[in-house]
Amino acid sequence: MADSRDVLLVDGYNMIGDWPELSRLAVSGLEEARNRLLSRLADYQAFSGLRVIVVFDAYLVPGLGKSFTQSKVQIFFTKEKETADECIERLVRELSTRRRQIYVATSDMVEQHVIFGQGALRISARELLIEVEQNEKELQKRLAEDQAKATRNTLGGKLSPDVLKQFERWRRE
Repeated sequence: MADSRDVLLVDGYNMIGDWPELSRLAVSGLEEARNRLLSRLADYQAFSGLRVIVVFDAYLVPGLGKSFTQSKVQIFFTKEKETADECIERLVRELSTRRRQIYVATSDMVEQHVIFGQGALRISARELLIEVEQNEKELQKRLAEDQAKATRNTLGGKLSPDVLKQFERWRRE
């Protein structure tokens, strides 16, 4: 059965350039910034119920592009001579149905107008960061509440918050 969830398409390098934590990480190397973005978006996907697709621009890199899944987040590296914006526009067209809403996270004003014309809704990089941070706070609150409910004789009462968070992540996947 096809995935009919609402979709969030993310311009990956746009988020890395706009999110302070990621832009600091990118100074020493893009891979660490990409991995941190994907980790946060995987948690966001699990918590929000949206299907998250991240597009990274490989415009100047020779090749056919590639697509894979990491932590249940679908990732696209564009093919040679295809920008992230062009890939996102193509995905909006391919994914558009009446039963699904598509959101595009980018702070590129031209791209926002194009995708809006195709029926997608836009979210700026800043708005997505705020939403991701709010979801992380809510998750931490729920984990703390769950841990407080656990009695001393249960396994949950003996696990560290990090282990509980990982179990919660697995449960949501």
